[in-house]
Amino acid sequence: QVQLVESGGGLVQAGGSLRLSCAASGRTFNPNAMGWFRQAPGKEREFVAAITWSGGSTYYADSVKGRFTISRDNAKNTVYLQMNSLKPEDTAVYYCAGYRKWYTDSYYFRHSTNYDYWGQGTQVTVSS
Repeated sequence: QVQLVESGGGLVQAGGSLRLSCAASGRTFNPNAMGWFRQAPGKEREFVAAITWSGGSTYYADSVKGRFTISRDNAKNTVYLQMNSLKPEDTAVYYCAGYRKWYTDSYYFRHSTNYDYWGQGTQVTVSS
């Protein structure tokens, strides 16, 4: 069993920053990529960013490009999401997810149905 535990969410003013962490545990943790998604009230879950686990290639949604940075620490089995210049529209529950499929392409990383395990989420609220 793989467990993903997110942390680092909270309340921040517009223009501020937060750093989310996602720590993985479990003997079968061996992803090809890790992703961050978010879901605002009344909206569908949307892709935010992804990173390949071995090569570290990164992918971003257009809405966060230039403001968010995804990174990982393989030794700690942890993935991070540094969020800068936050906007009220970034308010959502943020989830990390693990991708184990052999085909690695940005198209597949952007769809939540392709991910194999998920964390419980952490709330990010940006006030105006």
